[in-house]
Amino acid sequence: MSEPLIGILGLVALLLLFPTGIELGFAMAAVGFVGFSILVSPSAAMSVLANDFFDVFCSYGYTVIPLFILMGQVANNAGIARRLYDAAYRFVGHVPGGLAMATVAGATVFKAICGSSSATAATFASVAVPEMDRYHYDQRLSTGVVATVGALGMLLPPSVTMIVFGVITQQSIGKLFLAAILPGLLIAAFFVLVIAVWCRINPALGPKGERATWKQRLAALPECAYVVGVFVVVIGGLMKGFFTPTEAGSVGTVAVLLLALAQRDLTLKRFGRALDASLRAACLTLTLIAGSTVLGHFLARTRIPMIAAEWITTLPVPPSVIMLLICITYLIGGSFVDDLAFMVLATPIFFPAVLRLGFDPLWFGMIIGVTLMIGVVVPPIALNVFVVRGITKVPFKTIYHGVYPFLCSMVVVAILLFIFPELATWLPSRLMR
Repeated sequence: MSEPLIGILGLVALLLLFPTGIELGFAMAAVGFVGFSILVSPSAAMSVLANDFFDVFCSYGYTVIPLFILMGQVANNAGIARRLYDAAYRFVGHVPGGLAMATVAGATVFKAICGSSSATAATFASVAVPEMDRYHYDQRLSTGVVATVGALGMLLPPSVTMIVFGVITQQSIGKLFLAAILPGLLIAAFFVLVIAVWCRINPALGPKGERATWKQRLAALPECAYVVGVFVVVIGGLMKGFFTPTEAGSVGTVAVLLLALAQRDLTLKRFGRALDASLRAACLTLTLIAGSTVLGHFLARTRIPMIAAEWITTLPVPPSVIMLLICITYLIGGSFVDDLAFMVLATPIFFPAVLRLGFDPLWFGMIIGVTLMIGVVVPPIALNVFVVRGITKVPFKTIYHGVYPFLCSMVVVAILLFIFPELATWLPSRLMR
């Protein structure tokens, strides 16, 4: 039996393991171990398994992942998101759909210190949806905007998804963060536009709230300034080379912790909750990376990534069509397993082909980021929708009806990225030469 055929059988076995409920990181490690045992020897496979897991969990470079996760969890448990939402509401709460717009604005700023999509969705489902219910907002709008605005965590820095993508593809995490800013803000702006148009067509969706005085508005600005200050320090330090990504995560985490303590909103119980959630998420992510590393050694031995790259680049279609097919593959794959997990699995296979086709790796990262944003709100495995449903108890049908208008924004930005790649490459080229 040829090595590529063994590799294909291994990938089929991995697909068959998806419905069993086994964690994908362990499934990838198991397939990689068995495949390497067949191709080389069980002792060599045992050595690869032990070394890969040891290297990932003991790597200094990978500590950036738990640090940025902890930064977001501390902010999440310290009530920072609620105050950002209140600040945004004071400026736009009096216009039709203003509470929903405030949710977009608050969540966008909150993303500056929280890299988790599901954490953002959960936070604003708890904070924003009850307020919109109090002002008689249609639940399609309230739950739909919360589910989709949480997806910005896939793109806007400090996105854990972009960190993992940078680790897998060996790209600069600082450049990936910069590349994500324009597409992410553009999507947020389109979200606001969707709300404005939707509420103009049907004003009953988002009735006007109370108008705040300018004194109340100005009093809310320092809260936003603190968060933006943390973001500037973290991203600015990365951009100027003052910090490595790991050091930036440390500085950001300490800054958010000090901010939470100064505002006296972080109790010992909440801090314990933040540590627990961070440890679980970090271990899950690192296990995914370790499992994919073992699988990657097996696939490298079978030469499947190289064969796939050669086959894809020789297809008699334009490169943009090939890229579209790759994006569809990510969407379909993310329909069966977690989108981040599928990205860890698929990126090592497709990335060599993307480079051979001449695409910019930063641009590819943004395309995949937007694709994953769509994936976390598209059924059947729509993680953010499940999170919002679990907190609000609103029926899935209602949430999905609210999500679809915002999906159009993500698709439009994906199209714009295809037409204008500079949306992803301009900032890194200007600020990190």
